[in-house]
Amino acid sequence: MAEQFDPGAMIERFAERAKAVKERGMPPIEGPERQAFIQRAQQDFMDYAMLADATATLDKGILTLTIDLRPPSESTPA
Repeated sequence: MAEQFDPGAMIERFAERAKAVKERGMPPIEGPERQAFIQRAQQDFMDYAMLADATATLDKGILTLTIDLRPPSESTPA
């Protein structure tokens, strides 16, 4: 499996998912269900966007995703 796995392609798929979540329409729901839908969409976007920003390495079959969560002023250039 590791020989066929492309970490860069995985990162691209997460970027596509983040974009899709951000652009998806709101179904015709009201009340608590609407709030739950909005909250879930926000969480999905955050998760997908973080993974889309990750740096992926594959070493001896071990996938490592590095995500710098520091504020921009504290980040070091990659």
